[in-house]
Amino acid sequence: MLLLGEGAVRVRQTLKYGSAKTVEDLYVVDPASGLRVPIAGITSGRITVNQLGFRGPEITVPKPPGTVRIAFLGASTTWCAEASSNEKVWPHIVTSGLRATFPGTRFDYVNAGVPGYTVRTSLKNLEHRVAPLDPDVIVIYHAANNLSGEMRELAAAAGLIADSKVPERSWLATHSLLWDLVEKNLAVMSAQQAVRENAGRLEVDTARVGSAFRRDLVDLVTATKQRANVVAIATFSTQLRRGQSSQEQVNAAVSALYYMPFMAPATLTEAYSRYNDIIREVAHETGVMLIDGEDTIPGDSVHFADTVHFTDAGSERMAARVLRVLAAHPSVRRIVEQR
Repeated sequence: MLLLGEGAVRVRQTLKYGSAKTVEDLYVVDPASGLRVPIAGITSGRITVNQLGFRGPEITVPKPPGTVRIAFLGASTTWCAEASSNEKVWPHIVTSGLRATFPGTRFDYVNAGVPGYTVRTSLKNLEHRVAPLDPDVIVIYHAANNLSGEMRELAAAAGLIADSKVPERSWLATHSLLWDLVEKNLAVMSAQQAVRENAGRLEVDTARVGSAFRRDLVDLVTATKQRANVVAIATFSTQLRRGQSSQEQVNAAVSALYYMPFMAPATLTEAYSRYNDIIREVAHETGVMLIDGEDTIPGDSVHFADTVHFTDAGSERMAARVLRVLAAHPSVRRIVEQR
């Protein structure tokens, strides 16, 4: 029965994602930088990684004359494993939209998003892997992993969890998709039940969170300004919203509760809101472009696969809000005119 169950889960994953490989099968540690990076040239179902180790089509190095190159810095919400193909990932859609807006200009892009990255990891990624590709425009999209790390540190200090680090998967979970799925579902169900019982919730003043996130974001923006003509920061979209019922928030928080089982969804909503306030403040203070309007993407299961990851429909809406700002901005138009 267990073997049949394992086989069924692997068939289901292959049908849904095009491969039975786990996410970890796509990465290797880069000896030069110490970063966990995608395996260059690998194809796994609907995910294709180019020869430079970035999800997406091949790009030419050095950058050809007349080309406008866009780099997208982020984590799993930029990598977009949930998208049905490379062409449905929002960085690809943004670039396609710019080509349509400026048909006389050649555009290409670097999807430098990697699952698990924080703002500080993206800074290292910029220095070692992205800057040498000579990007003209850099778009930054971060929040979830930094917020999760900060909340886990607070929870560990409050004695709600033993360690601020996310527990490693069990031996069985690393070798069995069925057991991995069981473990994750049990963890989420336990967290959701604790929410309903209001047990072991982290008490946090959300107005005071995010100081490390702000510092790291300023460092990243400062570095990107030295390496690209145009830098933009996007506020962070989640399925969690103010005004949702308690049950709707519990459902929308499903993946966030896996990493932060001690959080009340309403508190988590306010924490994300505070991080978005910081993004706006940093954009204003550093003079970079702000891509606002995180709530223009509807907070529902049509647009989100879980708390923060986009479906194809969500990826389209994310691309639309990024494209609207980039295509209209004088700095981007100036670069296009120069090419």
